[in-house]
Amino acid sequence: MVHATIFRSSWGWIGIAESDTGICGVSLPRETRRQAERSLRKAAGPIEIGRGPGGLRRARAQLMLYLSGRRRTFSLPLDVRRGTPFQRRVWLVLQRLPYASLRSYRWVASRVGGPRYARAVGNAVGANPIPIIIPCHRIVAHDVTLGGFSGGLAMKRRLLAHEGTLSQLRPASRGRRRPEADGRQRRRSSVRKAKSA
Repeated sequence: MVHATIFRSSWGWIGIAESDTGICGVSLPRETRRQAERSLRKAAGPIEIGRGPGGLRRARAQLMLYLSGRRRTFSLPLDVRRGTPFQRRVWLVLQRLPYASLRSYRWVASRVGGPRYARAVGNAVGANPIPIIIPCHRIVAHDVTLGGFSGGLAMKRRLLAHEGTLSQLRPASRGRRRPEADGRQRRRSSVRKAKSA
């Protein structure tokens, strides 16, 4: 049985799930309780919300201290059995990242099999079911730009700012356009050509 708690913090609604062996899911802060619950079920699978074991209370207390700037590390048993062996290796590397540090996907890949695994590392980082506690937000692109984040780039920026590392990032290259922006631009030029014809 996986027990869970959902609570409101100064950052928003957060959910934590715990199996019989440790914390197995965390939902990043969300605007509503329902969003936090949905995110937690995605991370941890079927859950029973309510008063659970003492591990949930400890995890909640440690997360609240972290979010208020009064804690930098977590000392909780974790359950990552739902991950593949490769994902678990990546998550173990992430757990060892110190507070306020930044590393690249390539750096992590070099610790789990070699640089050619950088894309697989990105997928494993994105599948992390216990964000913040397993600090996937500390992984950035090789060129020291923000990179991606399954919880949204705004949340990643907020977490990095909270740890004081956001200013270490380089701005994204203005020369590279997002694919969706290119699509919009092509549609606009097609509309202009159609109107002028």
